[in-house]
Amino acid sequence: MTITIPSTGRYVLANANVPAAVMGEPASGALVLVDIEIADGKVTSIGAAGSGLLGPDRIDLDHGIVLPAFVDLHTHLDKGHIWPRKENPDGTWLGALMAVGEDRSANWAAADVERRMDFALRCAWAHGTAAVRTHLDTAPPQHEISWDVFEAVRERWVGRIELQAAGLMGPDTILDPAALRAVATRTKAAKGLLGGSTGVHPDNPAIMRALLQVAGDFGLDVDLHIDETGDPAADALQSLADAVIETGFTGKVTAGHCCAIAIQPEATAMATIERVAQAGIAVVSLPICNMYLQDRRNVGGVRTPRWRGVTLLNELKAAGVPVAIASDNTRDPFYAYGDLDGFEVLREGARILHFDHPQADAFTWARSVSAEPAAIGGFNYSGTISARLPAELVLFRARTWTELMSRPQTDRVVLRNGAVIDTTLPDYRELDDLMGRHA
Repeated sequence: MTITIPSTGRYVLANANVPAAVMGEPASGALVLVDIEIADGKVTSIGAAGSGLLGPDRIDLDHGIVLPAFVDLHTHLDKGHIWPRKENPDGTWLGALMAVGEDRSANWAAADVERRMDFALRCAWAHGTAAVRTHLDTAPPQHEISWDVFEAVRERWVGRIELQAAGLMGPDTILDPAALRAVATRTKAAKGLLGGSTGVHPDNPAIMRALLQVAGDFGLDVDLHIDETGDPAADALQSLADAVIETGFTGKVTAGHCCAIAIQPEATAMATIERVAQAGIAVVSLPICNMYLQDRRNVGGVRTPRWRGVTLLNELKAAGVPVAIASDNTRDPFYAYGDLDGFEVLREGARILHFDHPQADAFTWARSVSAEPAAIGGFNYSGTISARLPAELVLFRARTWTELMSRPQTDRVVLRNGAVIDTTLPDYRELDDLMGRHA
């Protein structure tokens, strides 16, 4: 699709199919045929098709779908694109954890992390992403390196991609009061979120209380990796919900992954979901990465996974829990593929999480990569399409749900502040020297 924006900066996107769910009707699955008037980089009006400007400043989209620019609420920019130098030896979660740890110790100097972060953000930008939250490995001493790099990158990307970061540490660091407060101090200075990861662990109640106590002391919101495991004994999500309720923690709390409830007894899973809703916790599912990584057990030969690896996202949403889907890892030991493409996340999410039926409601899920993560994350960018907001839009030739979901939509047009951007992706060869490859 080729679109030429008039030199006046004032034009109409005519006959655009826009999900009502991203235009102020979150429960509606309808597509609404509208004319979107844009001037000086902002949406000035949205009206029924045929109500907009006529003449040369009218760009007919011929019923093509328009979505808001994407919000990616859970990524790992510091890990991204290390696969060529550090593969996952067996495809398992533990194999990924060990491989990343080795690569971090050997290679994660500031220059290395910064170049890979910037490369990943250029991919996200080209695909049409306006806001990103990354997790940063912050077990001391990495917290000093990664936060410095993140702050520099965030400043450089102002006006293009709005960036947030959450510190990521394991149970041992959380249960070490001195280490936890050191991470919280650096996180607070960088205006970040406090985060961590835990699954099956006997001290989960203590882990959650320790984290929330320090988060409260420092005035930090929380974003955790929770129950990223296929062990039905995992109870970190339940422990988190209990801790939020019992401590009266008032900050925002986000839980990512939450895989284990999908294989727990129905009564257990539903009780946990009810408790999560009561606690006001938001849940982010990482469908592509979780399906790739969970239930791999390649010891003694190749074995096909028995379950999808994802959380009960439909049930969580039905219970009133704020939900979103996101990319997670890109080309690192936790996920060998990916490119921070918000549309790919939506497209694959429909296949993996089965939110494509009933078809009449499918477009409500357009919010899961835009308005919902924007609200959960408290971004300035709203992930919606409305008059008086900047024209941050992604335009597709596809006219219906099945047309949209059937192709990768590589011919999409991305508008940022009303202007068409160059969607050329960066070349992997740029990173060859970091991967030990030389021409």
